[in-house]
Amino acid sequence: MPYVNIRITDDGVTAEQKRQVIHEVTEVLVRVLNKRPDGTFVVIDEVPTDNWGHGGESVTEIRRKNPTVHQNR
Repeated sequence: MPYVNIRITDDGVTAEQKRQVIHEVTEVLVRVLNKRPDGTFVVIDEVPTDNWGHGGESVTEIRRKNPTVHQNR
């Protein structure tokens, strides 16, 4: 029973994109590991950019300082 947890920032990912990720991650586990799709769980956690840090700063702060940083990286 695979359990996959994906964490992303909560900035602009659509419900359709999340459905696609869930579907395709499940398909990879079926194809590569021969897992059953009905026993596979994929969870997407969306984290506010204030709560996601890199290099000692929050993503919110990094983007505030450098607006050219692409938000969906």
